[in-house]
Amino acid sequence: MFSGFYNLASGMITHGKHLDVISNNMANVATTGFKVDTFTGQTFDEVMYSLVGNKDKNFIDIGERSYATVPSQLYTDYTQGSFDETGMPLDFAIDDDGRGFFAIQTDAGIRYTRAGDFSLDDEGYLSLPDHGRVLDVNGEEIALVTDKISTDDFGRMYTQNGGFLGQIGVYVFEDTEGLVKDPMGMFDPGGAQPEADTVRLHHGMLERSNVGLAQQMVKMISTQRAYQSSATLTKMYDQVMSHATGDLGRLQ
Repeated sequence: MFSGFYNLASGMITHGKHLDVISNNMANVATTGFKVDTFTGQTFDEVMYSLVGNKDKNFIDIGERSYATVPSQLYTDYTQGSFDETGMPLDFAIDDDGRGFFAIQTDAGIRYTRAGDFSLDDEGYLSLPDHGRVLDVNGEEIALVTDKISTDDFGRMYTQNGGFLGQIGVYVFEDTEGLVKDPMGMFDPGGAQPEADTVRLHHGMLERSNVGLAQQMVKMISTQRAYQSSATLTKMYDQVMSHATGDLGRLQ
């Protein structure tokens, strides 16, 4: 009798989670290298209705039904974003159709990112501000001391006199499904072991986020309307059930 509440309440929860994901995408539209998330939902396992056939308890299935939709999983779109030319000496953008990542040594371990807006820390190491030091192709930190550098197309850095300083590492995962995005927008490898790859890097450029603002706005409006509809129907359903139980009570 009250199964409709399950459908409506779960719909509100699911739409609310969807709105959270959309809001996060929109908030990071200007975040360098950010990758858009897509929300999916699924139904509870079907509730089976059975009919007791005889004294031996042999059940006969007479139908199935799902009561609720619940938040299921977030999928990250790793499609490469467009590039902005900044002219900054320590900005780099990976040009490989979204496959590779920079490796950053953080306090929580090695994390991976597409953001290449680097700087020098207090000890002269190449770093991603507020996160940690950038690693080279061998997994080692890169000491530059100065930002007066030249580079080739593959992230090899040299002094003005031609001295080799190091090569920025770009790491590729065989399967990105195991990556977990943390609250800072960095990716935890989750036990996966990436391999260093030689790919093209653009010096003095940054990769934009791949968030389509117009698309996210459309999703937000449609999801907000769905949420409001579920809330309105829940109120109406509650009134109907109140009348039904009240009338049944008077009949008794």
